Amino acid sequence: MIRLLAKYLRPYRLPLLWVVLLQLTQSVASLFLPSINALIIDNGVATGDTGYIWRMGALMLGVSVVQIAGQLGATWFGAQAAMGFGRDLRATIFDRALSFSSREMNSFGAPTLITRNTNDVQQLQMLVLMTAIMIVSAPLTMVGGVFMALREDVGLSWLILVAVIVLGTIIGALIAQMTPLFKAQQTRIDTLNRVLREQISGLRVIRAFVREPTEAARFDAANHDLADTATAVGRRMMTLFPSVMLVMNLSSVAVIWFGAFRVEDGYLQVGQLTAYLSYLMQILMSVMMSTMMLMIAPRAAVAAGRINEVLDTESSVVPPQDPVTAVHVHGEAAFDRVSFAYPGAELPVLSDISFTIRRGETTAIIGSTGAGKTTLVSLLPRLFDASSGTVSVDGVDVRDLDPDLLWGRIGLVPQRPYLFSGTVASNLRLGNPDASDEDLWKALEVAQASDFVAKMADGLESAISQGGTNVSGGQRQRLAIARALVRRPEIYLFDDSFSALDVATDAALRAALAAETSRAAVVIVAQRVSTIRTAEQIIVLDDGRIEGIGTHEELLASCPTYVEIVESQFKVEELAA
Repeated sequence: MIRLLAKYLRPYRLPLLWVVLLQLTQSVASLFLPSINALIIDNGVATGDTGYIWRMGALMLGVSVVQIAGQLGATWFGAQAAMGFGRDLRATIFDRALSFSSREMNSFGAPTLITRNTNDVQQLQMLVLMTAIMIVSAPLTMVGGVFMALREDVGLSWLILVAVIVLGTIIGALIAQMTPLFKAQQTRIDTLNRVLREQISGLRVIRAFVREPTEAARFDAANHDLADTATAVGRRMMTLFPSVMLVMNLSSVAVIWFGAFRVEDGYLQVGQLTAYLSYLMQILMSVMMSTMMLMIAPRAAVAAGRINEVLDTESSVVPPQDPVTAVHVHGEAAFDRVSFAYPGAELPVLSDISFTIRRGETTAIIGSTGAGKTTLVSLLPRLFDASSGTVSVDGVDVRDLDPDLLWGRIGLVPQRPYLFSGTVASNLRLGNPDASDEDLWKALEVAQASDFVAKMADGLESAISQGGTNVSGGQRQRLAIARALVRRPEIYLFDDSFSALDVATDAALRAALAAETSRAAVVIVAQRVSTIRTAEQIIVLDDGRIEGIGTHEELLASCPTYVEIVESQFKVEELAA
């Protein structure tokens, strides 16, 4: 936590310096008020000197104005530093998350990254703000209060010691119980976010399988876990303030009780006793404010640890130190004895993969579920890095290419197409911000999406909800294909992008694509043989290994695995007919 605060508060040293100076000013002013009040009682009220009361009252008012101004100024600069700190830290976490490969994203998971970038940062931000507003002044007031109280009367000093020890013991015991609860609370927030995110994303599946009661019970369990933990924290916090008030009230009674004897014996005046009581209250309030730091700090420390986990995690896909920024070959890619395995896995996902993707040709990849097709195409845009072997694009190892140059050459349509909240046009222009409306309509026509977009209320400006949930799965896939076409890349990667289309739409789209992508390299991952049978090169994967490479006719004659796939699909089609 100290490392985070030191690094990200460095730009706000000047506002924090003003916080300290202003808090010092208001603390000194607040310490003078009881003494001035004592003088008014002893020298003005007791003697009936009205003029003295007015003069000292005006002085007291002026000191109060200084105190208020100091507190307001400290709050202003403290809020400025705290909000800037939170903004900078959120931006850093966001940038680091964007640099993660799919491996790191899968390791953390979206729900916890969201929580760490919002709730956890908020805990640290609150720590900075509360420190600036209250905690900085607490030790100043505490030390000054002790000095001023002893200045009024040393004989009652043992009351301060007893009150501080009792209050510190009570608060320390409560904080010790709350620290592990804060850590559990953050974990349960993660769990609740994950469950809620899954249920919102899979709402259709839940309804289709009539799983509403089960999922409701699952959410209720996560919700109750969080509520129980928060309640446990709340109970201890509720115990804290009554305990503080009890100690303060008992201390007030003790001061008045024992102070009365000292007044009677002539060691104290009434005004001094009143001032002493005020200083004791200030000291105990300072102790309470200091312990609020102990309440906030454990939760902030837990949040800082979770944030550091993100910031200290390096992406497994590291940008090159001296990247290649220009290439001489266009629209080609090659895999040379490539293998890939996830960390800790017993067996590799891909083993000894070698083939070439050529410009103007379509390369199809087919195989059973779990054969490694998606992982294979993910190696081209460096969503993962190969464990061994070389993946090259345009004659250069992808690990040596400038990332912007690499991604600019590839148009990826993922297995699960995602649309962003906005409009049809804004989603399509993600591929090319400068594309005209004519370019967008042309891409939609090739993707067989122009008809349903034209029927939308606002055409290209029709609203798209987050994730594209207001359009069907097939429409979402066609819009994702159109987005890639708008980009006009040199290598198209279609990762099972035709699975949600009917056979007729699939055939029409592929026919239109053939003309549009004739000068680019096209890679298609598919389940249906009818989708890839015209490809110049078909790669058959099985358990991460290449079982055959060739055209449709060549594989029918030489690859038993491909023959099995073809026979199973044609039988299914015949049964359906």
